[in-house]
Amino acid sequence: MKKLSILFLAFIIGFAGTAKADEGMWLLPLLSKLNMNKMEEMGLKLSAEDIYSINNSSMKDAIVIFGGGCTGELISDQGLLLTNHHCGYGDIQALSSVEHNYLKDGFWAKSLEEELPTADLSVTFLKRMEDVTERVFEGLDELEDASEKSELMSRNITAITTEASEGNDYTVRVQSFFEGNQYFLVVYEKYTDVRFVGAPPSSIGKFGHDTDNWMWPRHTGDFSMFRVYADKDGKPADYSKDNVPFKPAYHLPISLKGVDDGDFAMTLGYPGSTSRYLTSWGIEERMNVINDARIVPRGVKQEIWREDMMASEEVNIQYASKYSRSSNYWKNSIGMNRGLERLKVVDDKQKLENEFANWVAASPERRKEYGDVLSNLEKVYTKRAGDLKAQNYLVECMLRGTEIIALGTRTIQLEKALEEGDQEKAADIAQGLLESLEAFYKDYSVTTDRKVFSAMLKLYYDSMDKKYHPSFLKQVVEKKYKGDFEKYGDRVFRKSMFVNKSELESFLAAPKLKTLRKDPVFVAAKSTMGMYRDIYSSVGETMAVEEEGNRLFLKGLMEMKPNQVFYPDANFTMRLSYGKVGDYKPQDAVIYDYFTTLAGVIEKHVPGDFEFEVPEKLIELYENKDYGQYADEDGTMRVCFTTDNDITGGNSGSPVINGNGELFGLAFDGNWEAMSGDITFETELQKCINVDIRYVLFIIDKYAGATNLIDEMTLVK
Repeated sequence: MKKLSILFLAFIIGFAGTAKADEGMWLLPLLSKLNMNKMEEMGLKLSAEDIYSINNSSMKDAIVIFGGGCTGELISDQGLLLTNHHCGYGDIQALSSVEHNYLKDGFWAKSLEEELPTADLSVTFLKRMEDVTERVFEGLDELEDASEKSELMSRNITAITTEASEGNDYTVRVQSFFEGNQYFLVVYEKYTDVRFVGAPPSSIGKFGHDTDNWMWPRHTGDFSMFRVYADKDGKPADYSKDNVPFKPAYHLPISLKGVDDGDFAMTLGYPGSTSRYLTSWGIEERMNVINDARIVPRGVKQEIWREDMMASEEVNIQYASKYSRSSNYWKNSIGMNRGLERLKVVDDKQKLENEFANWVAASPERRKEYGDVLSNLEKVYTKRAGDLKAQNYLVECMLRGTEIIALGTRTIQLEKALEEGDQEKAADIAQGLLESLEAFYKDYSVTTDRKVFSAMLKLYYDSMDKKYHPSFLKQVVEKKYKGDFEKYGDRVFRKSMFVNKSELESFLAAPKLKTLRKDPVFVAAKSTMGMYRDIYSSVGETMAVEEEGNRLFLKGLMEMKPNQVFYPDANFTMRLSYGKVGDYKPQDAVIYDYFTTLAGVIEKHVPGDFEFEVPEKLIELYENKDYGQYADEDGTMRVCFTTDNDITGGNSGSPVINGNGELFGLAFDGNWEAMSGDITFETELQKCINVDIRYVLFIIDKYAGATNLIDEMTLVK
């Protein structure tokens, strides 16, 4: 296996120079070997050690995982953190109420004392990455049985993580890359005292809302600010009034010099997931199964949510974050399917697979190693199509789509403890549930979920084969209510204790097995989870074959195409991408400029339309051209700009950094014409959409008057 690791690195290094500047999510420990020459040619003035160093402070020390799915960056020596508005949206929503609606009105702390503690928000710093492929594969050559190999790999990984965890409180993981052909040890440090510092109102931070989402031109000030706190020794600590602002090893300087066409642009962040080495069958599964299960149920659910949100400020606050999370990848899935069809990506993959099959057939050694790869993958995807679609629909319609059923599933372990007569365990589970109810009901509208409940159940019932129907659909809805989901919904929401917070609290204070089993929400929840487990088990049987097939397919492709660039798919580890600022041509006779201005915000202004209403103060600043030091050389106030950096979900909040290592933008979106980017990179169309950092500073300073925050930053003119 040592030979495999050495050859594998040689594959990467051998053809790295042929990569286009705008494609690739690169591993930081390999920058000096793979990327520095190209980046220097494009305008980078830094060294690889400036970007990633284990022994000295470097740029990577300013970049964090924000929460569980975004990127953030430190922009002062007092732990001040910048990320997207949509990344902080859930935390801002949780802190909001009708009396203090920070989503609608914005919020700015003018002192440390005014900063607001957040519940369950953390930021995570990367300490180091280390290639451990040889250690993970150690001893595998002596084994033939696949299960024995898997067990040995697990033991090797456990030994690596145990060793790396000794004498510290770090979070340690061994993660696979290149479909399991390479492994890295990744070491993190998590800080859990993170406080809300400031954000513009949604009329700035989410300007354009769903209509403009994934679209260019954009005019959105998509940013929010938090602060990381630590104990007096600078170590992670839970919230305490005694904690102090965290002093990072590095923070990003901020450029006021502006953005020009052709400027070098670098992003650092945590791209979540790409699948660029999928076979044609995998792409068809993504389109027709996974994406379809997002598009159809979420479209129905969001229409109900939106109607109620428009009718009530309270419901609007309760569902703002839920709606945003749901609609983001609903629209992404629609765009992805359209893009994959337009680009004929499945056809291209089939041509590649035919080429691969011919290459394999030309050599006895290749036939032995790769001969069954494509046929095995085709069988896997064909066999599980129905099961996987039902599994995804079950999740979207019930386990995530219908909140009351999701709440009911939390009591399944309580039923088991009560059935076994384990009163101590039952009391512990009940107490944990009691402690979670405040957060659930704060953001729950009974009348809204009642509408969703009937709509989602009917959609699932009509869309899925009866063999995938949970027992309650057959035994209750069909037999008792003759398929009338409205009548069934009325009965459930009239009879269930889960609908009423105080009633559920009373039950959990003294839980009884008979009472729980009679509750209609519990009956539906348990039945749904039973069906989910059955389907999951069936789908799970195909996973090992799929994973091994994908590993061998990629390994074979790298041998077949020694002059083609390969880089690992995104897997929510820190990556660097590089490119340039520039415009693009989305269709014949149309050219999109690379930047937008505040004039465009005013042009889109629609009084009374929550998506496009512009705050009066922002209009006043525009009319007076009161932009301060943040105006462009031509006197305009620039808002957003595009680069050709390779990003995906998880990169939201990533800093856009110039050749001198200075922050000049904040990545927040991709463009509609290239929604297929998670599957295939579109070199002519794919764009990264960014907020101009000068617009961020303008809003903080001139709009909000939060000059205390500006004073903390290192500004470069």
